[in-house]
Amino acid sequence: MPKMKTKSSAKKRFKVSATGKVMGGQAGKQHGMIKRTNKFLRNARGTSALSAPDAKIIKGFMPYDR
Repeated sequence: MPKMKTKSSAKKRFKVSATGKVMGGQAGKQHGMIKRTNKFLRNARGTSALSAPDAKIIKGFMPYDR
């Protein structure tokens, strides 16, 4: 059997934690920081777990990270 292919865009943007959660960067931090509140910028640091419907889609793109 040939190997399954991983979507390169998904492996660059997401990772699967040891417990199986899909972790990804916070949205809304690419540009326009002046109009964002300081509270938003603080809370949007680092990575966060994706919601269950989104995680199901991403896990299909990374078949060997289950």
